[in-house]
Amino acid sequence: MNIFKITTIGLSLLAGFPQANYAQKKKQQQPPNIVLIVSDDHSAPFLGSYGYPEIKTPNIDKLAKEGILYRRAYTTAPQCVLSRAAIMTGRNTLDIQMTRFSAPLDKSVTAYPELLRKGGYHTGILGRNFHLDGNRRVPETVDVLEKYGLETFKNRVDYLKVTGNRDSIFQQYNEFLDQAPKGKPFFVQVGYSDPHRIFNAKNFEPNPKAISLPKHWPDTPQLRGDFAAYLGEIQRLDSDVGRVLDDLEKRGLSQNTLVVFIGDNGGALLRGKGTLYNLGINVPLIIRHPGLIKAGQTSDALVSGIDIAPTLLGVAGVAVPKEITGKSLVPSFQGGAYGGHDYIYAVRGAHGQGLPNNSADFDLGRTVFNKKYKLIYNAIWQIPYHPVDFAAQPFWLDLKQKHAEGRLDEKYNKLLFAERRAMFEIYDEEEDPDETNNLAGKPEIRETEHQLKSLLQEWMIVNRDYLPLPIDPKPIAP
Repeated sequence: MNIFKITTIGLSLLAGFPQANYAQKKKQQQPPNIVLIVSDDHSAPFLGSYGYPEIKTPNIDKLAKEGILYRRAYTTAPQCVLSRAAIMTGRNTLDIQMTRFSAPLDKSVTAYPELLRKGGYHTGILGRNFHLDGNRRVPETVDVLEKYGLETFKNRVDYLKVTGNRDSIFQQYNEFLDQAPKGKPFFVQVGYSDPHRIFNAKNFEPNPKAISLPKHWPDTPQLRGDFAAYLGEIQRLDSDVGRVLDDLEKRGLSQNTLVVFIGDNGGALLRGKGTLYNLGINVPLIIRHPGLIKAGQTSDALVSGIDIAPTLLGVAGVAVPKEITGKSLVPSFQGGAYGGHDYIYAVRGAHGQGLPNNSADFDLGRTVFNKKYKLIYNAIWQIPYHPVDFAAQPFWLDLKQKHAEGRLDEKYNKLLFAERRAMFEIYDEEEDPDETNNLAGKPEIRETEHQLKSLLQEWMIVNRDYLPLPIDPKPIAP
C-alpha cells in the first residue's frame, strides 16, 4: 500500500463528511497518526467532562471539547486482561478464549496494530503493562511461556516497552516518536497505571469532605478518604495526559493525529472492578481529530470495547477483517445519526493468579443489556461478593465491622454483604442507574426477562461459552 495516497477505503469513510473536511484530508494525503491513551481501572463518571463536579481534569476535558465523548462506552469485561484483549482484537472475550486472567493472546488471533503495521504504520505499545503476553510472576508459568513461544507481542509491533513509572512512560513515548520514520504515519498505545491501586497521588487529592459519593454507597469518613485518593489518581493522570497532548502540539502533529482516551475497565471501588455493574464496565471514551471529528459532541450510543479496533483501522484506511465483530465509530464523527449497538455483552472470568479462595479471585458471570434493561447472570451465585483489590483497605474493614455489629444500614448489608447473590439480576437502567433494585422474577417484566435470557443464550452458544446456559429447560414428562 502506498501510504502517501488516500486508499479506496479511506475515501469511502470520508464520503459522508463535509466537503471541506474531505478536501483537507486529500491535501494532507498522509493517513492520520493514532495515539491511544489507556487509563487503568477508570470508571466513566469520574471526569469533569462526564459531569463529576469535584474533580479537576482540564486536559482530558479539553480533549472532549475538541472531539467526541461517548457516555455509554462499556468494556467487554470488568478486568484488565479480558477487556484489553477485546480492545486489541475487535473481538469479544469469549470468541478469542481470553477469560483466564493470566492467559497470553494466542498468536493465531490478530491484533489490530499488526494490521496497521502491514498498512504502512510505525507501531508501538508502551507504558503500563499491556497484559496480553501472559504473566511472569510464577516460575512454572514462565517455563511454559518460553517453552511454547507464547509471548508474541514483540513480533506484533515495531516498539514494545513496559514501565509503570510516570516519567519513564513519557520518556518511552518520546523515544518512540523520535524513532518513528519521517513521512510515515504512526500508531502508539500509551498506557498509564493511574488510577489503579495503590492510591498514592497525595498532592492531587481533593478534600474528602467536599466530594460527592455515588448515591448507593454508605457515607463514612474512611470511604470518603479512600475515594478522594482515587480522584487524586485521576487528577494526576490528567496532568500526564496533558504532557502528551502538549508534546503533540509542539511537534506539529496534533492536526493530523487521532487521539483516543479510554479506560481499560472500571475502578477498584464498591461494586466496581470485578463486577458487571456499571462501575465495573462503563468507562470513559473520548476521541479527537480536528479534521475528521466535529468538536464538542456527546454521544449516548451504546459502544463496546470491540469497537476500537475497527474504528482505528477505518480511520487508517486499512481493511477490517471479517473476524472483527466490533462496529466502527467513524459514522458518529460528524454528528450524524449513529445508533451503536442494540445490545452490549460482557463477561466476568477468573482474576489474578491466585487460587479460587473467594469471588475476587474466581467468579463467573455474563451480562447483556440495552439502554433500558440489564440482565446479569451469576453462574456461581452461591459465592458472596468479595471486592477486587481493596479487601484489606481500612474503609472496607470498617464496613465489615459495622455489618458484623449490626450498625450498617440494611440496604448496604444487602448490597455488599449478602451471604448469597441472586443467580439473575435485572435492572431498569433508566429508573435505577445505580442498579440497586433487582427486578428478576417480577411478573411485570417476565417477557423482558425471557427476551434478555434468550439473547444471552444465543450469544453464549454462538461464542462456545463453557458456562451453563441461562434458560432453565422445562421438565419433560416421562
